[in-house]
Amino acid sequence: MSFDTFSFHPQINAGITSAGYSSPTPIQSQTIPAILNGTDVLGLAQTGTGKTAAFVLPILERLMKGPRGKLRALILAPTRELAEQTHTAITQLGKQTGLRSITVYGGVSAQPQIKNLKMGVDIVVACPGRLLDLKEQRAINLSNIEILVLDEADHMFDMGFLPSIRRIIDCLPEKRQTLLFSATMPNEIRNLAKEMLYSPVTVEISITTPIDTISHVLYPVDQLRKVEMLLHLLGDSGDGQVLVFTRTKHRAKKLALQLIHAGHSATSLQGNLSQSQRDAAMGAFRKGRVRIMVATDIAARGIDVSRVSHVINFDVPDTADAYTHRTGRTGRMENLGMALSLVTQEDLPIIRTIERVMGMDLERRKVTGFETTLNYAPSAQVKREPPRPRPQNGNSNNNNRSRSYAGNR
Repeated sequence: MSFDTFSFHPQINAGITSAGYSSPTPIQSQTIPAILNGTDVLGLAQTGTGKTAAFVLPILERLMKGPRGKLRALILAPTRELAEQTHTAITQLGKQTGLRSITVYGGVSAQPQIKNLKMGVDIVVACPGRLLDLKEQRAINLSNIEILVLDEADHMFDMGFLPSIRRIIDCLPEKRQTLLFSATMPNEIRNLAKEMLYSPVTVEISITTPIDTISHVLYPVDQLRKVEMLLHLLGDSGDGQVLVFTRTKHRAKKLALQLIHAGHSATSLQGNLSQSQRDAAMGAFRKGRVRIMVATDIAARGIDVSRVSHVINFDVPDTADAYTHRTGRTGRMENLGMALSLVTQEDLPIIRTIERVMGMDLERRKVTGFETTLNYAPSAQVKREPPRPRPQNGNSNNNNRSRSYAGNR
């Protein structure tokens, strides 16, 4: 299948072509026809599978007809980084359409956002808190919304946005199309879908099946030697970009400084940074000026960098869903990627949970010089899958295939 199947407007096809996309991903091929038909959609697919383009392209097609400069599509995102990423996708894919998109989020002055709204926009990508602030100031008009998108809906629940989402929905026209996209399907998502969506088409793309382009490896290590182990792994990680996850903001900042002192090109992305500092860190990482980014879970939502060859869990996450989201930052756009985790004794229960959810044992590797007494045998209850192809020489990029899928996220 190609994007020609959807008969998009020529100006939208021009954006698809200039982005280098040719073949829709499964989530795109199964949701775009329903969205084009005006049906509500619940789309479930893992991080890195192209959900952004799955709703951006049909939204652009819808907005090509009708008045310009009037807010008709609203996309809600849980973080500033994800809002900017979605806005970038809209700008890239719709650059020849004349449609105008802006972002709305906190942590920066509201005045430029209010000024942009007064100039007329077609699409707003917003975080719930700032959107409600602007609504209370009567700076934004939601009465003409035709399409509402909740992106990364599962993460919105993690961040406690449900009350704000309900307040926003109360401000919208009852007659509208609603699209809900999520990487996982907790009960809250199911309940919200029943509440918000009218006769939706549900598309579920193997949300618990491991992505084939990612190899998963566990490294047992004593807690006090994790920094040493990380430095050792970075030395073997080739020249691709590396995303390192920690549990806390303080640890992310401290670890980035330790890496810099060890001679690595590194930065951090965490909640204590101002918006300008976060933008600078993301810009440096996206443009390849720094090779390593140390980030927390919340700060890292919206990182879409195709050159990330390795995701390293310096701290193993608390849930299997968080593991899925983190590791989905590599192996994108059909490149091969490595997901490495530094595992201590206290991490063993969640490792068992992750393996059970993924339906496979994760490979164990021991490193000479980092011996530990950790009891680390794979579970006999989990069916072992055959090994996946591994990146060569530590580099996960596969340039021959990297542009065949649209906007993997």
